Amino acid sequence: MSRREGLGEPDRGALSSEQEEKLRQFKIKTRIDNEKYLRSHPEIDKLMSDFLREVLLKRPPDIRQFAAEHFNNDLCETLDLKSEDAVKWNQAK
Repeated sequence: MSRREGLGEPDRGALSSEQEEKLRQFKIKTRIDNEKYLRSHPEIDKLMSDFLREVLLKRPPDIRQFAAEHFNNDLCETLDLKSEDAVKWNQAK
């Protein structure tokens, strides 16, 4: 994973051994909890797969705008909103 621009090098001595162990345990628990959640909601895999497929096919210049439109359109389709209702729904947010 690459570093985000603007972040310095991590301070290796900032945490005590006890804090490092607590952090490690927290990370493990978080990964396990996330995995359980994702396994109990297989629809997330479908949503993400559809989104990534569209991103790779269309290669939008503004990924945030594309994501907002993509997921709003999917929600409107899921709720079976007509295009006029969808515009009203999006404006009401």
